[in-house]
Amino acid sequence: MKKFSWLAILLAFTLIAAACGSDAADDAAGSSGDDSSEDTGSSDDGAEEEAMEDEDDAPVEEEDAMEDEDDAPAEEEDEVDLSQGGDLTFHMITHSDDGPFWSVVKRGMDAACADVGVNCVWMPGNNDPGQMVSDIDTAIGEGSNGIAASLPSPDQLIGPLQTAVGEGIPVYTLNSGLNDYQTIGATTHIGQSEDVAGEGAGNRFNDLGATTVLCARQEQSNVGLEERCGGLAATFSGTVIDEFVGLDADQTEQINGIKAVLEANPDIDALLGVGPVIAMSGLAAAQDLGRDLIIGGFDLTPELLDAIEAGDIAFTVDQQQYLQGYLPIILMYLEATNSNQAGGGQPVLTGPGFVTVDNATDVKALSAEGTR
Repeated sequence: MKKFSWLAILLAFTLIAAACGSDAADDAAGSSGDDSSEDTGSSDDGAEEEAMEDEDDAPVEEEDAMEDEDDAPAEEEDEVDLSQGGDLTFHMITHSDDGPFWSVVKRGMDAACADVGVNCVWMPGNNDPGQMVSDIDTAIGEGSNGIAASLPSPDQLIGPLQTAVGEGIPVYTLNSGLNDYQTIGATTHIGQSEDVAGEGAGNRFNDLGATTVLCARQEQSNVGLEERCGGLAATFSGTVIDEFVGLDADQTEQINGIKAVLEANPDIDALLGVGPVIAMSGLAAAQDLGRDLIIGGFDLTPELLDAIEAGDIAFTVDQQQYLQGYLPIILMYLEATNSNQAGGGQPVLTGPGFVTVDNATDVKALSAEGTR
């Protein structure tokens, strides 16, 4: 653009010089009675018009140059977008048993990894804290760019995750760990408040007229499940019986465990299964015994949604586990590439919500797609 400005100035000086030369010629002609000054003026007018046309053309060339400059950043941005995240590897370490709940978490993780173009390693612990400790050590040794971990057994897992933070690896807790993520030094927690979720279930049982609720647990040392039963006891106006009744991995044993508790406590008129499989086991146990129970559950499976739609189960608490797989990857990616940290020191909540007969059909359609 500066080149064209100097050219215009040069032309202006040329015109001034030409005008001065013309005035000198006029003076000379005036003293000799010569009329050639008229011809000279006509020639100067033509030169001025040509110069003005040249100047008028210059801005068009400048605009073309500016348009070319405007195009350049867009091409550079495309190149940056294509290369972001390709060298990042994130590890997701959970107590997953790869059952219906955790398969949705993994599907959320896979979708996020594809969306931002990073490498992800899924490491299911199958409810074994010792395996999770080993997986955390492996992720640290591989130089992970970020670890997302559930925290079912804080006493065993806090230390290894603190080691990861000390090595400069961002840590995010998910699903369980709301009360301990700050102790670890994790960036944030993604999940629901299990206490609040249990409290919501207690209020629903009150509304449904229950008097004695069995809070059936599928794991013995999972603090998140204990918090669900504790929240239930905090708001429920009747009696809560809190029992471990067997693992999801052996549903026959689980059903028999529930039947044993029901037979020993004839006053039980409601059951809260603190997971989707155990809620269905509760329904099977009640049907085997011919007991009419008000049943609530946690989380979603197609079978559980069918039972709610049919009116056999009253409700389930929805913590939207797809988000628990998706959001940690997105947040770790943003922290690694853009120094963003979400949560502001507070957890990022994904629930609780409730699925009842009123909305079961809509949620069922989404569950069939694997995202609920």
